[in-house]
Amino acid sequence: MNIIEKLAQEFKLKLSQVENTVQLIDDGNTIPFIARYRKEMTGALSDVTLRDLDERLAYLRNLEQRKEEVIRIIEEQGKITDELKAEIQKAEVLQRVEDLYKPFRQKKSTRASKAKERGLEPLALIIWAQELETGVLNELAAPYVDEEKGVANEAEAIQGAMDIIAEMIADDPELTAIVRGRTQRAGLISSAAEDPSESTVYDLYYDFSEGISKIPDHRVLAINRGEKEKKLKVKVAAPVEEIHKDMKDFVINNEKSIFTGLLNGVIEDAYKRLMAPSIEREMRNLLTERAEKEAVKVFARNTEKLLMVPPVKNARIIRIDTGYRTGCKVAVLDETGKLKAYTTIYPTEPKNDVTGTEKTLQKLIEKYKSNVIVIGNGTASRETEAIIANFIKKNKLDVSYTIVNEAGASVYSASKVASEEYPDLDVTTRGAMSIGRRLQDPLAELVKISPKHIGVGQYQHDINQGLLDSALTNVVEDCVNRVGVDLNTASPSLLSYIAGVNAGIAKNIVSYREENGRFQDRKELKKVAKLGEKTFNQCAGFMRIAEGKNPLDGTSVHPESYAAAEIMLKKLEIDKSEIGKGGARQIEEKILKMYPAEKKQPKPAGSGLAALAVLLPDEKETGGNLGKSIEKLAADLEIGVMTLTDIISEIKKPARDPREDAPAVVFRNDVLTFEDLKIDMELTGTVRNVVDFGAFVDIGVKNDGLVHVSQISDKFIKHPMDAVSVGDTVKVKILNIDYDKQKVSLTMKLNGK
Repeated sequence: MNIIEKLAQEFKLKLSQVENTVQLIDDGNTIPFIARYRKEMTGALSDVTLRDLDERLAYLRNLEQRKEEVIRIIEEQGKITDELKAEIQKAEVLQRVEDLYKPFRQKKSTRASKAKERGLEPLALIIWAQELETGVLNELAAPYVDEEKGVANEAEAIQGAMDIIAEMIADDPELTAIVRGRTQRAGLISSAAEDPSESTVYDLYYDFSEGISKIPDHRVLAINRGEKEKKLKVKVAAPVEEIHKDMKDFVINNEKSIFTGLLNGVIEDAYKRLMAPSIEREMRNLLTERAEKEAVKVFARNTEKLLMVPPVKNARIIRIDTGYRTGCKVAVLDETGKLKAYTTIYPTEPKNDVTGTEKTLQKLIEKYKSNVIVIGNGTASRETEAIIANFIKKNKLDVSYTIVNEAGASVYSASKVASEEYPDLDVTTRGAMSIGRRLQDPLAELVKISPKHIGVGQYQHDINQGLLDSALTNVVEDCVNRVGVDLNTASPSLLSYIAGVNAGIAKNIVSYREENGRFQDRKELKKVAKLGEKTFNQCAGFMRIAEGKNPLDGTSVHPESYAAAEIMLKKLEIDKSEIGKGGARQIEEKILKMYPAEKKQPKPAGSGLAALAVLLPDEKETGGNLGKSIEKLAADLEIGVMTLTDIISEIKKPARDPREDAPAVVFRNDVLTFEDLKIDMELTGTVRNVVDFGAFVDIGVKNDGLVHVSQISDKFIKHPMDAVSVGDTVKVKILNIDYDKQKVSLTMKLNGK
């Protein structure tokens, strides 16, 4: 198999794109670095595509390695044939390789192996050949009776031969594929209650059955959890009659043979005893792996959206960590996230000190000019919210509030990272600060928490934790590098996600900063312990220095491109100082003037300009000629067009934050109670979580409302994520209210509104 050609075909890419990408990966470059700084080589592949390609590359290489290993083992047994070798070499999935290897795999003692030891294989092969149409079976078996070998009579000889044939049938790779395919297409996954009298959250699955090929992933995970908790009995119901027919059509080659009846019995035994248990495990594993992969994708996409929520600038925060008996911890933060004060209030049961709470908040607001109150979504959240909303309204304050997801805050507050950051603060105050800072810069704060504790997805504790950790770590890495970090303020947690930087180097960067003061130049990074040239090359472009010696250090322009950037600035008569003052806004006009384009012509196919469409936001404003002018300038500078386009974009608007395009945080100054809700009421809410079957929307009451996938769009969508994402602000209408269970069903179909 030519892996490069295979990848190019699967990803619909040019061979050169795949060859270059694979070479970059093999050379030890990180995915964020390749995505951002090697666009010419990859054809501007996104970080998502690059990671998918990297994962597929690893699978195909493992497949080829396994093929070589299997061929070697069978050759050592002296049983390889040209046909078998060719079949193994052309296999496209590991399952096929393992099927072909199965007859040659060393097994523990089986009924078949014992029968072979007793000399019964020749009899089995006679029966398997099905050539005899006359004769008596017992007479054929008589020569194989040998009491010394443990074959007492003809019946035992025949039984032993049947055991050998049963194993031959079960080991046949083609027949295994047929049975697997039939089970997958027509089999059912079914579940029943372990104790039908007990009512549980799995009531829906007490008498449940659905096709293996049709069952949704979230139901697979629910059934798995119910089985794990010993509430459900789960099994695969295979189409046994159809499978028997398939097997007989495959095995029986002479209906007139005297062995036909015997073989029919062997086929049924082979399936029931040897194949069915294995195929059932395969189906369960197949469904689980598929469901886990999809769940991980949902987690990853939700996590990405959560991390890319835009920071709220100039927010002077009063963060309230809600609670009952022990009161609500309050942390006051300035615009930079620095802790200014902390105290405790008791607005809820058992003290219900609303008056004291209001006095404390009034003083804090006046003293620290606070303009935002942040309330967590944990215990006593909505009760506290009602008090805060009334307080703001009653005093006509120019203050708003918002609810922030607390998921992972307790994990962070008790972590080693938190104790190192704030050794003098107690756990609850650390947690309160963390939630407040999530509003000011979600990405910088959330990276301090293991991504799986952020809590956006479903069945997170039931799926492969290694797979989940790897996927979420990749997401965090991509988000951090997409945004970039301030080298002089970033925490070790944030720095550790920068391309090429590990936790040790991140701590060394902070230590260097503490010992030597602010970084003034990116080149100083090379003085950091254990940060060599290769790491510098990977990480430098993602680390920004505001107000440093070189204004280019405040952009995402990579140091390797500084020379070209400076020549360009000189040609265009732009002073570098303009970059540090907010950007050289007139750069595109100067390029057009110095490198005028001819009359607009159709873009030549394969020129690469199509990939620049998203990189040239002002193309319409310049009559469509900017791309041509940039091509001329790139040729003059001897630099790639895509790289130059990125440089121009950065010089025009340095370190543009991609989070600016995300939906803004929803602030409130009034509150709803569950009793305020009415059928057909229209509300604005924030999407808090997206799962396979729908989206959960915060509409301002205690529990998030559910928009079922069927109620998200008038158009057909396969998955809720095709239409909504975590953090989206959406308009919804109430379909149904369950006052007892405090549940709300919503729709986003608002009759064209």
